[in-house]
Amino acid sequence: MKALQIPALQTIKVVELAKPEVKAGEVLLKLKYVGFCGSDLNTFLGRNAMAKENVIPGHEIGAVIEAIGEGCPDTLKVGQVVTVNPYTNCGHCASCRNGRVNACKNNETLGVQRDGAMREFISLSWQKIIPVKGVSARDCALIEPMSVGFHAVDRGQVTDIDTVLVFGCGMVGLGAIVRAVQRGAVVVACDLSEEKLALAKSCGAAYGINSKTENVVERINEITDGMGADVVIEAVGSPITYQTAIDAVGFTGRVVCIGYSKNEVSFQTKYFVQKELDIRGSRNAMPNDFRAVQRFMQNTNIPMEPFISGIIKPEDAQQTMEKWAANPGQVFRILVEF
Repeated sequence: MKALQIPALQTIKVVELAKPEVKAGEVLLKLKYVGFCGSDLNTFLGRNAMAKENVIPGHEIGAVIEAIGEGCPDTLKVGQVVTVNPYTNCGHCASCRNGRVNACKNNETLGVQRDGAMREFISLSWQKIIPVKGVSARDCALIEPMSVGFHAVDRGQVTDIDTVLVFGCGMVGLGAIVRAVQRGAVVVACDLSEEKLALAKSCGAAYGINSKTENVVERINEITDGMGADVVIEAVGSPITYQTAIDAVGFTGRVVCIGYSKNEVSFQTKYFVQKELDIRGSRNAMPNDFRAVQRFMQNTNIPMEPFISGIIKPEDAQQTMEKWAANPGQVFRILVEF
C-alpha cells in the first residue's frame, strides 16, 4: 500500500508498505482523507522533538471501515464512515487516575510518537474508532482539530456572560470560536489574516482584531468597556500572543493555553497575582469533545469548504509542505486524499 513518510529534514516521500492485517480487537480502516496539521509541519521542519524517526504523519482522519476483527462490538459495520481518537492513555499516571486521559503523561499520538494515518490502510483498536453519521469522510478529517478547540473552551469554563478572546484562527482556533459561540459568549477573534478573521466571523465571532494593524489590548478594552476579556484562548504558540493574552485578560479572568511556544516566554508575573488569574493548559481532546464536534457538523449550516485550503494527492506532499512552510499563516487545513 501507499504511505507518506518523513525520513529526513524537510523531506516527505511516498513509500510502499505491506497492507496491515486486521487482528482480534482491531478495525481495519481504508483512509479517504487525512489532514496535515501544525505538528506535521514542525516534524517536516525538524522542530518537533516528540516525533519518532522516519515517522508516518497524520492523525486527522476521515475513513471507512474495511474489515472488522474478532471481539469487536457489532455496532461497527463494514462501510461505515468513521474518524479516530488518535491519542493513547496508559491508565496509571496522574492524569489517567484523575479521569483526564487526554493529558496522559505517556500519551502517544498517531503521527508523532507512533506512525500515523498518512497511508491507504491502518488497523487500530476498536475503542479508538468513532462512527460518524451524517458527515462526509472528507469533513470527518476536520473533527479532531476542531475538538481540540472545543476542549479549550471547556477548560475555560465559558458561559453566556463571558467575552472570549481567541488568538489564532486556524482550525483549532476556529473550533474554539464555534464552541464559545454555542455557549452564548461574545467572541472576539484575533489573527494576522483578514481571510481568517472573515471565516471566524462566519462562525459567529462578533468582532475581529487584526493584530498586524491594531493594538489588541486597546481594542479589547474598547469592546469590553475597559474590563478586559473574561477568557483568553491562546491557539498560536507565539511569545507575543502569550504575553498579550496576560495583558488582555481582565481581572480574575481565565487564560487557556493550547499553542506550544518554540521559544522561551518572559512574563511580568505581577499580573498573575494582581489579576488573580487562572492560567490553564489545554491538551488534545476528550471523547465528549469529539461527540460535540460531530453534533455541530451534523447540524450546522456553515459550509466546510472554506476550512479546507487544498486537497492533494500523496505525490504532491513534498511541494505542498514546502509551500506551507514558506507561508504558514495562509493555510487552514490541507487534506491528503487516498
